Amino acid sequence: MAIDSTNGLDQLAPDKDTLFMLSGVALMVFGAGLILSNPMVRKYLGQIGIGNLAQGAIPDLDRYLKLRQM
Repeated sequence: MAIDSTNGLDQLAPDKDTLFMLSGVALMVFGAGLILSNPMVRKYLGQIGIGNLAQGAIPDLDRYLKLRQM
């Protein structure tokens, strides 16, 4: 007579991994929000000009998408 040693715990592993992944993402978003809510950080980011960074990245993204379509 064979004894089953899994006890059904292997079926819960994907759910547990998903829960850990989503909780990690939530912690990263929360941490980023705490950092960005600091007035000194906001002042520093305002001096750098995040809008200029986004405008500079758009042509690179367009080139990447064109190369990917080939």
